[in-house]
This record gives sequence, C-alpha cells and structure tokens, in this order.
Amino acid sequence: MTSRLRSLSSPNSPAPRRRTVVKAAAATAVLGAPLAAVLPARAAEAPAFLHGVASGDPLPDGVLLWTRVTPTAAATPGSGLGPDVEVGWTVATDKAFTNLVAKGSTTATAASDHTVKADIRGLKPATAYWFRFSSGGTDSPAARTRTAPAHDAAVTGMRFGVVSCANWEAGYFAAYRHLAARGDLDAWLHLGDYIYEYGTGEYGTRDTVVRPHAPTHEIVSLADYRTRHGRYKTDADLQALHAAAPVIAIWDDHEFANDTWSGGAENHTEGAEGAWSARQSAAKQAYFEWMPVRPAIAGTTYRRLRFGKLADLSLLDLRSYRSQQVKVGNGSVDDPDRTLTGRAQLDWLKAGLKSSDTSWRLVGNSVMIAPFALGSLSAELLKPLAELLGLPKEGLALNTDQWDGYTDDRRELLTHLRDNAIRNTVFLTGDIHMAWANDVPYNAGTYPLSASAATEFVVTSVTSDNLDDLVKVPEGTVSALASPLIRAANRHVHWVDTDRHGYGVLDLTAERAQMDYYVLSSRTSANATASWARSYRTRSGTQKVERVYDPV
Repeated sequence: MTSRLRSLSSPNSPAPRRRTVVKAAAATAVLGAPLAAVLPARAAEAPAFLHGVASGDPLPDGVLLWTRVTPTAAATPGSGLGPDVEVGWTVATDKAFTNLVAKGSTTATAASDHTVKADIRGLKPATAYWFRFSSGGTDSPAARTRTAPAHDAAVTGMRFGVVSCANWEAGYFAAYRHLAARGDLDAWLHLGDYIYEYGTGEYGTRDTVVRPHAPTHEIVSLADYRTRHGRYKTDADLQALHAAAPVIAIWDDHEFANDTWSGGAENHTEGAEGAWSARQSAAKQAYFEWMPVRPAIAGTTYRRLRFGKLADLSLLDLRSYRSQQVKVGNGSVDDPDRTLTGRAQLDWLKAGLKSSDTSWRLVGNSVMIAPFALGSLSAELLKPLAELLGLPKEGLALNTDQWDGYTDDRRELLTHLRDNAIRNTVFLTGDIHMAWANDVPYNAGTYPLSASAATEFVVTSVTSDNLDDLVKVPEGTVSALASPLIRAANRHVHWVDTDRHGYGVLDLTAERAQMDYYVLSSRTSANATASWARSYRTRSGTQKVERVYDPV
C-alpha cells in the first residue's frame, strides 16, 4: 500500500524514484542504536525477555510458541552479538502452572537473532493453555493461547480479531490493546504490513513523527529488518495482544518494501540498495525469525488452517509470485500472462475452496479483491485519494496493486466459485487503510442485476494514513463527501469509511459471518479509546452483505 503517486512509462518499466536512496555506510553507522537506548540496564547480565512472548497458527493438537531472549545488554536485535543461551518452555492448563502438560528446551543463538520457536503438539483441541519461557533463572511473562477445534467438531461459533497496517511512527497501537482486553478471541488475524520499511519521517505521519523507527534509516539488510521487528515488539499493546491469543499472520508489501512484486519493489533501488533477491531473502528470514508463523510452501505465507466444521481459512501470499504492477489504463491489467497469485497458489486456492466441507470458506487476503472504480470526485479529493490508492492523479478506474491490476486471476477464481456452486466464501482484507463491506460480483458493470460470487470485509489501518490524514483535515470530513461518491460508482460496495483507524472482530456461526468494525478516538494518543462503528454480515448461502445494527 502506498501513499505516493505511481507513474510508470510502460508496463515493464520501474517507477521513478520519489525518495532519497539510502547509503550503505550511513545505514551501518546507526544500526541498532535507537533500540539499545530503550533497553534497561541489567547489572548481572542475566537473560531477559524484552520482546514479549507469542503464539500462532493454532492446530487441533498444537500451537507454535515464540519468544526472543536477550542474553546480554549488547545482544540487541540485529546486532549479531551475544552468546548461545538455553531457553526452556512450559505449557500448562492454568496460569499458575500447577498442571503442566508439556515442556522442553532449545538453544537461542545469534544466528537466529536469539529468537526461539517451539512447535508444540499433543495438546487437546479447542482448549486454552498458558505458556512461558525461561532462561538463566529468568521467566518470561505468562501468556495465553488456544488450540483449534477438532477437524470434525460441530462448532457453534468463533471470534477472530482482524487488523492490518501498523506504522510505528504514525501513532500508538491502541487497537491491539483493545483487542487484547476483550478476552473472547479464539485467535487474531494480521493481514499484512505488520511492520513498515521506511526511514524516519519518510512515510505518512501528518508531518509529526510520534515515535521514531529503529533503525532510523530505511531497512535493507538482514540486520536492519531484525532491528525493525525488534522495535515493534517492544510495544506494550502489541505484546499484550500476542499474550492474549494466537496470531494468524500473512505478509503484504511493507514487510519487504512498498509495492513489492516477485522481481523488485517500488521502494527499492537495484544496485544502490543491493540486489532485490538479497533484500527479499533478508526480509523473509527476519519475518520467520520474529513471527510465530510456520513457513509454508517454499518459505511463503500461503497455507490453510481449519476450525472444525465451521470454517477453513486459506491464507495467501500476494507478493512472492506476482507480476510487476502496470500503468493504469493501458489494457495490460487483463493480460492472462500476468499473475497476482502465481499458478501453483491459484490452483491450490481453487482446489481448497472446492473440496472444503466447512460452513464457511475464509480467505486471508492482503489486497482488496472487490473491483473499485473512481467516479467524478472533486480535484481536492481526487489527488489525495489517488495518492493513497496508488492511482494516477488524473483519476482512472483501477488500482493496479490490488486484484484490479490482475483481472485474469480474479476472473478465473470467481468463475471457479460460480461453476462449482461454491458458497459462503468470505475474503478478509487489509492494505487499503479504509474500512469496506463489499459484495464481490462476477460482473461489476451489471451489478446488482448480475450475481455476487462472494463477500469481502476490509479492515482499516491500525495507524497508517487514512484519506483525512493525507488531506490534513478533521477526521470524518473526507469520508462524508467521498463515501457516497465511491458507493455510487461501485454498487457492490455497501460501506466505506475513508478516515478512521481501528480494527475488526469477525464473529462466525453456521448461519452467518459478521464483521464488527471498531474505531479509535486517536492514533496519536497512547490512551485512545475504542468505539463500535458499524456491523455487516453475510448470511449463509446469500453471497451478499447486509448491515446489522448491533455488534455481537
């Protein structure tokens, strides 16, 4: 997701640079220094758990546990320093750890940035557990996790938090705090842009850096990506959410660089910033070190989880295989040789949707699949909206970083749903820094006279710039004007909020999938409050969204 104008001279030409190229020497000079400043002094150099603990990818019989141990004060993330240290873990059915069900140990080394993962198996399905780590006589905080229901279990309902797009510099992660405080989540989904790669002050903050990145330069090397992940995981609200429920995460572009595609990124200068393949490899390595995510096929994030007979969740990787984004309006968006998913992933997704025997088929989807066209917006709204969506400022109909830029993949997928009478497919989406509730039509031009293939719930950003942030007007001002125009030009869009930050809670029963949208009072206040904004649901068998007037 970008807030800068994309301008390509041809479908295969790289975007012109719109930033200062990072110099390698400058990057090395400041590496790790900001994070070291936030670490407390420890007289005895005892190991410490400064980045919290987490769990993820719940299975009926297990869950993946994660932590990062700091063995000495010098062993900051990305430093490459610090001795090997033994780290133990325990799992219990109670917070007091009187009834242990699993334990073990491993060695944390500088080679993995002193991160630790334990893939626990042999647990009971649909059961809450407590876990913690220990090293050198120091215990980590205790955290709660939960296994998935048995594959054949008749599940009455489940709840998932849903978030995306958290820019550290733009504000505080109050959305995570409010989700953690609920206490009723089976898991939470992070749909991409867990971190941002930019240097300090380079990306959307309304001209005010609330808290600086570490490192302060744009991240390029493995050490840089490790340091940035480490900075994020010092956030107390993020630690609280990780300690409250397991995460299910996919990446989008900013875990790498803005507008990533298989062979590069808008925010990467080949040569001056090294080879793209090296940067991509470094970003992936750091991600899997620092996230409680099981590497899936060929080290990507596409994989599938199941929650009894209620739902399965297909998680996509829409960055590793995609063709380069093209200029809007040249017809290349319809080229069947261009792909968003890659052939193998699209076939995998189609097969999984067809074979599913669950009530709901959920798709963790990092960029919006519903078509989006701009109508006749006024000039003062069109320019910032185009910047936010990566469109030309003259205002054409497509955002080529989304499924709109890869229409053959979308057409094939939606035709597959129609031809195989696949019902109850719900796309869960982030990236666009707005909240949307969409039908996903086979033919947007004739909708609603033509049918809807699926539905889509898009969550807004945790902190990353909304439209009002770009225009720099009071919250709600732009949405009041733009939302009716967007909906008029896109009849499958039931609701769009262009201005507010927040999160979603997906509530599933066999009868309906409902998204409750919550908004924050401020992204720049650490004590921001949260309030319910709207709720939308799709009833089983309908493939259409409808508004409901109370959260679950």
